[in-house]
Amino acid sequence: MTAIDLRSDTVTQPTAGMREAMAQAPLGDDVYGEDPTVNRLEAFLAERLGFAAALFVPTGTMSNLLGLMAHCERGDEYIVGQQAHTYKYEGGGAAVLGSIQPQPLEVQADGSLDLDQVVGAIKADDFHFARTRLLALENTMQGKVLPLEYLAAARKVTTEQGLALHLDGARLYNAAVKLGVDAREITRHFDSVSVCLSKGLGAPVGSVLCGSEALIGKARRLRKMVGGGMRQAGLLAAAGLYALEHQVERLADDHANAALLAKGLSELGYEVEPVQTNMVYVQIGDQAQALKNFCAEQGIVLSAAPRLRMVTHLDVSRAGIEQVVAAFARFRAQ
Repeated sequence: MTAIDLRSDTVTQPTAGMREAMAQAPLGDDVYGEDPTVNRLEAFLAERLGFAAALFVPTGTMSNLLGLMAHCERGDEYIVGQQAHTYKYEGGGAAVLGSIQPQPLEVQADGSLDLDQVVGAIKADDFHFARTRLLALENTMQGKVLPLEYLAAARKVTTEQGLALHLDGARLYNAAVKLGVDAREITRHFDSVSVCLSKGLGAPVGSVLCGSEALIGKARRLRKMVGGGMRQAGLLAAAGLYALEHQVERLADDHANAALLAKGLSELGYEVEPVQTNMVYVQIGDQAQALKNFCAEQGIVLSAAPRLRMVTHLDVSRAGIEQVVAAFARFRAQ
């Protein structure tokens, strides 16, 4: 029985076409800048998203870290959401490795940060304080899409306040597909963007940091420093290129499946949060572990959390969603 794994969209397997692209990729030493497939990926995504340069790295955590460290010096500060990956889920890397102080703010219900609170958190030019240098946003944030009007407002605020603006765009293309716009309509508001290839896009490994020539030049040096220099990395870059060229539009299928799952669970009486993209949040309470164990017996892989997150992706079909709803029904009935 093939498992239906809803823990994350990071669990996807490369498609046959992607594996073929990887097998045929021309290779070189990327640390020397000589891998043609890596160079093509970086140029492709920089151009598509409206930036001068880009850098391929192993992980989204590293991509965000390099972005923060390229924008900020030791003793600087970035403003960020309490639930943002760059603050909560990436090992404290900005503080530990970059000596950059985070100034976390509560995330609003729509996934945004209150821009009045952002302005209020900016430190005065006083040697008692860390120097506020950067605002970091995330899109999508727990499956929620930041509206284009909000991004424009955030850009205006950061320009007026002299801050740079970074986007953790781990699921940038989910946001673009949901909004029905080219991803560049989102990224044009930012000074740097991190794009993850190994989530909904379905590549096995890799993220890309986009920015100015100067910022990417600094990030390239930092990548080497933190151990992110790879050699014949075109094998991995080829998977990312394939994903960008063939697996963006199909993200709409994941969104539809998430909506179907949410509808089915709501009709069973579960408390389900509104769904925008490929994430479904369900209130399970103290039954989380029991539900996880029950579903495992049905070939369904879940996390165990009172606020359960389930993530649809290219390896979960509509039929799989129907199986999950049926399993939840059986669990509720017992």
